[in-house]
Amino acid sequence: MFNIEDFDIKLNTDFIGRNFIYTDEVDSTNSTLLNTKEFRKNGTVLLSEFQKKGRGRKDRYWVSTSGQNLTFSILLLSNLTNKSINLLNLGSSLALAQTLENLFQIHVKLKWPNDVLINNKKISGILLESTSKGNKIEKIVIGVGINVNQASFQGEFNLPPTSVRLEFKHEVSRERILSEYLNNFEPIFAASSKNSGKILNDWKSRCDMIGKSISIIENNQKKFGVFEDIDEQGYLLLQKNNKIEKISFGDVSLVN
Repeated sequence: MFNIEDFDIKLNTDFIGRNFIYTDEVDSTNSTLLNTKEFRKNGTVLLSEFQKKGRGRKDRYWVSTSGQNLTFSILLLSNLTNKSINLLNLGSSLALAQTLENLFQIHVKLKWPNDVLINNKKISGILLESTSKGNKIEKIVIGVGINVNQASFQGEFNLPPTSVRLEFKHEVSRERILSEYLNNFEPIFAASSKNSGKILNDWKSRCDMIGKSISIIENNQKKFGVFEDIDEQGYLLLQKNNKIEKISFGDVSLVN
């Protein structure tokens, strides 16, 4: 069982996670926060031990063993812009990288747009969703799945999965990881509307694909080029045929 008291003692935020909801099972933490009208407090965090319909990007099914990992979503209701969506996509993975580095001194790499890798294996899945009214974003929900104490994985994966337990060699505290993640995420959220440069620089310092030849699948179309940079809005800049193309989403791989 997740120990809420242990989590709360280590939480050092002003508002992220201060309204904390814990449940055994939901269809999806993202869908619950997006579609349930009574959740109206900025920074609400919903943690569920199991998601019947957990999903990642491109509606890929996210499988997580109950009681072993962290599957949660964060509800954001203020200071939201179209620019902040991409920055928070990057920032959510940056917060996890900082968390794992701080707690376990694990070497973490980031892969655009929001994959978190240890030894070229994926430790987390992140899905950002939003609702809008006209041109105004009403809410953003960031869903995060972190493989914490799961010891084995079955199935086929685009990237081989791993967990903190497998990399750190013993079971670790889920409460400590979640509180540290939220502690790291709150200042990133604050910076997303004021100081995007710091988020981008911190993210890029952990990405070793920049400047290298890549392939990217976008809308079932494969493109090739050089990963030139990430712009101030978080878009990938792909250089090909002496031109720069902005990429908003896709699956990126190195070309050998």
